[in-house]
Amino acid sequence: MKQAVVGRWRISGMELWDQAALDLVEPAFIKIDPSGTGLLAFIAVSGTVDCRFERVDGVDVVEFSWEGDDEGTAVSGRGRASLSDDGEMQGRIFFHLGDDSWFVARRVGVGAD
Repeated sequence: MKQAVVGRWRISGMELWDQAALDLVEPAFIKIDPSGTGLLAFIAVSGTVDCRFERVDGVDVVEFSWEGDDEGTAVSGRGRASLSDDGEMQGRIFFHLGDDSWFVARRVGVGAD
């Protein structure tokens, strides 16, 4: 699973926000490095991620915590995703004590680019 999700993923949809909102500051993405760390950005949120890889009920899953900044305010949360049969990353991102939204992303790069 780890190698399957390593790379840069373009977030192409979220439940709570349209694409224009997602790409407000820069094109929305999540990036996972071979070390299991990475970055994410959407709307005005940017942060770092710390991933764990496991198999749940026969499905490979990446779970992550994240922390960062939303227009100068510290934010954090967690997330979970898996790969669909067509190679999309699908999951949910949670803000600590706040919103949560499903997301879908498509690979745009491999490794620590």
